[in-house]
Amino acid sequence: MPGCNSLQQDLDRDVALATGEDLDVIRSRGFSLLDLSNRDFDPEPDQLVPHMIDWDDLEQDRSGDVACLPLTSLRWVS
Repeated sequence: MPGCNSLQQDLDRDVALATGEDLDVIRSRGFSLLDLSNRDFDPEPDQLVPHMIDWDDLEQDRSGDVACLPLTSLRWVS
């Protein structure tokens, strides 16, 4: 694509100006233009689960409350 390198330089410069970061830092982070015509664009595809906990789902999965646990499973905290 003609002019692609100058577009990348413009993007890097604009991001550096907007964030106050050094241009070399911005270049090392690998910003790129998004091609909106490519609906399946994913610059960093992975199969990892999200790093989050849905506390509502976790609470629903619990079989009972603490009062129903045997005393041997409880610990005293001082």
